[in-house]
Amino acid sequence: MTGKTSPRPRRTPSAGQSLLGVRTVAGQVLLLQVVVAVVLIAAAVVALLLQASHDGEQEARNRSLAAAAALARSPGMADALAGRDTTGMQAAVGAAAREAGVDFVTITAPDGTRYADTEPELVGSRTDGVERAAGGETFTEIFEGAPSDAARAFVPVTDADGRVVGLVGAGVQIETVGNAVERQLPVLLGSGLAALALATVSAVLVSRRLARQTRGIGPAEMTRMYEHHHAVLHAVREGVVIVDADGRLVLANDEAQRLLRLPPDAVERRVSELGLPPAVTRLLVSDREVSDEVHLVGDRLVSVNTRPTAPYGGNAGNVATLRDTTELRRLSGTAETARERLTILYDAGARIGTTLDVRETAEELSRAVVPRFADFVTVELLDSVLRGDEPSGAVAEMRRAAVSGVREDHPFQPVGDVIRFAAPGTPMQEALADLHAVVVPDLSAASGWRAQDPRGAAAALAYGIHSLVVAPLRSGDAVLGLVAFWRGKGTRPFEGDELSFAEELAARAAVAIDNARRFGREHAMAETLQRSLLPHVMPRQLALDVAYRYLPSHARVGGDWFDVIPLPGARVALVVGDVVGHGLQAAATMGRLRTAVHNFSTLDLPPDELLAHLDELVSRIDQDEPGGGAGDGITGATCLYAVYDPSSGACSMARAGHPSPALVLPDGTVEYLDVPVAPPLGLGGLPVDTAEWVLPEGSRLVLFTDGLVERRGHDIDEGLRTLRRTLASLADRTPEEMCEAVVRAMPDADRRDDVALLVARTARLDPSRVAEWDVPREAASVGPVRGACLRQLQAWGLDEVAFTTELVLSELITNAVRYGSDPVRVRLLYERNLICEVSDGSSTSPHLRRAAATDEGGRGLFLVAQLSDRWGTRYTPTGKVIWAEQGLSGQEAGDGAPGGGPAGAPGAVP
Repeated sequence: MTGKTSPRPRRTPSAGQSLLGVRTVAGQVLLLQVVVAVVLIAAAVVALLLQASHDGEQEARNRSLAAAAALARSPGMADALAGRDTTGMQAAVGAAAREAGVDFVTITAPDGTRYADTEPELVGSRTDGVERAAGGETFTEIFEGAPSDAARAFVPVTDADGRVVGLVGAGVQIETVGNAVERQLPVLLGSGLAALALATVSAVLVSRRLARQTRGIGPAEMTRMYEHHHAVLHAVREGVVIVDADGRLVLANDEAQRLLRLPPDAVERRVSELGLPPAVTRLLVSDREVSDEVHLVGDRLVSVNTRPTAPYGGNAGNVATLRDTTELRRLSGTAETARERLTILYDAGARIGTTLDVRETAEELSRAVVPRFADFVTVELLDSVLRGDEPSGAVAEMRRAAVSGVREDHPFQPVGDVIRFAAPGTPMQEALADLHAVVVPDLSAASGWRAQDPRGAAAALAYGIHSLVVAPLRSGDAVLGLVAFWRGKGTRPFEGDELSFAEELAARAAVAIDNARRFGREHAMAETLQRSLLPHVMPRQLALDVAYRYLPSHARVGGDWFDVIPLPGARVALVVGDVVGHGLQAAATMGRLRTAVHNFSTLDLPPDELLAHLDELVSRIDQDEPGGGAGDGITGATCLYAVYDPSSGACSMARAGHPSPALVLPDGTVEYLDVPVAPPLGLGGLPVDTAEWVLPEGSRLVLFTDGLVERRGHDIDEGLRTLRRTLASLADRTPEEMCEAVVRAMPDADRRDDVALLVARTARLDPSRVAEWDVPREAASVGPVRGACLRQLQAWGLDEVAFTTELVLSELITNAVRYGSDPVRVRLLYERNLICEVSDGSSTSPHLRRAAATDEGGRGLFLVAQLSDRWGTRYTPTGKVIWAEQGLSGQEAGDGAPGGGPAGAPGAVP
């Protein structure tokens, strides 16, 4: 016989044992359920019988009252009773009894003497108990007496004076009511028996289920099991945990809850949701059998034993027993130290490298371990790393990037100083040579460290610094810098087992510093490229007084741009755009789009056509990019293009996915112009519409990108309202002052996108500097118009360009008269330059050609090109305009400024 006990066999009822036996809990439950069902069903049947009897009597009362009231109120009844005329009354009571379904109907005198009755032998006799009816009261009652017990009703019959002249009674015998109840009795008893059968069957099923669940045990055994279970849950000092096959906690006693720090609602929850250490969680849900495996849970060391439950009669799952082994002080201390270091590493990983700035990352490293691991931390980096370049130069000379400590009055050199590691045998030299951390438990005995900087070493020792760990910051084999951990008085010296922690921390920090260096280099390159592609000096023009601001994002440079482009006819184009994305790709794409806008503007296209061409260009750029043909577009942009004409004040503009500009009127009113919006560039397929406004002189047109008004976590409408309020308070400021004030007013701390801002104050050409003539389409009209133009030039004091202008006008007017169509007009604009314009209704464009020596014509436009600084053609909705510009001397240019203002440099060409 062995010492091993076999599992207890499951008890099952024997063949001779009745299912309803009371030895088992299941039998007692079955008997109790049957008894309760019998009592409840019997009570229900009695209640139904009583209710049926009551309902029958009430029905008899109501039927009697209805029959008596109907006969009493029948026509002629009151007159017949008043005259004691009983003729026909006997027939009336018989008909009324049959129609109303009552057993008897009687008509009596006020004293109860029967005039008529359904039983003729009772006529002339008196009925008892009708005094209330004789007094004028209608009543119903259960009457007990001759000729039979009945539910009867009496209704008084009154004459016109209200005097009771007779009584009408009707009734239903109690025997009739009892017969109705007896007819319902079989149904009620049958329903009760059926309910009893169903209750018995359900009780049997429940008892069988209970018998299987309780294994046929009796009440005493169940009480004993509960007492044992209660003791295991609350009394024993060993934790017990049962986990089912789905990883849910089925049972946990008090000791297990204490050791594992389980929440009150832990039972029936998944073990993975209880916040246990990962190793403990994996062990409890696995099928692995372990014995005395120690785990750190909070501040306790717990010894765990696990076994499967299935072989011992339970469902699939695991049972674990837990014991508190915190008494193992040495092991517990080691685990606590390891836990603390892991916590420091975790916190450092979350705090270091959050800003992608090299200096800030070094500061984060220095603050991450003070005071939990070191009292002071210093970080030195190569100058090339601080600049964002590749690590290079002599590693023996670095610049201090960060210092942190428990006190501000530390003895270390400040941030920014150059730190040299020239003396041999110093811990720093050893760390740089071996690329591993070095520990110095006692700095007072470190002769190499003291020899490197005797004065600084003496100050540190006098301050109380006594121990050091130094670790290299490296990316691969390239050294980025050094980090030194120092401990002062009141703390224990560093030990050799702390080197691995220092190296791990330095490795993580080095990755963050290298990432910040690479990002800083890319950011600097992208910002340099972005600024090189943006305009540095605004072109000379007199139609608009322009100021601008460009602010790169705090994170990565984007693709915002702006432009001011002089156009023929003293007009000016204003452009603001934004390329989707950040970095070098966005900056390069911005440069391509800005160049394209310049090229398209030379064609003098209206805003909608220019944006349509730009949309097609962006689509082609997108297709040329990797993945562009597969539908993975990477390019997109928004753009606003506006053209201002100072001669009329008209401003036409169109936009593709870009915010509408703000207009600040001279009186301080601010509004956002309702420019029709088209999809962003690169989507294509939808037309672009142009809108036009006439702007008062002195208005400010404010163009911007969404980075000015859009912030993460804030509605863009809030930014637009802030911009409106700011602009409304700056109506009397210059564009330069407005730019500065707007930039200061808009939030800047969390700027994640570039900002391009363009403020343009409108000016008008002096009407006296514009002259126009209508030209009839006749050859003879050329001379008079040319003469009028010469006289206008003399009035403007431009005699020295009169001859050249006469030749240019002659050629242009002659071409318009000969080859164009009505109407033909000539316009002279005296701005910085003299602009000659000849328009006609034809859309045919002339082109310059070189005439042969034998050709009679073909030299007109060649002559115009030679005599003018610039010339060209632009199309209008009604035809075309051929224009030519001639440069003027300084004095003449100054006289031609719009509104009499200053002009550009002598001979300047926009």
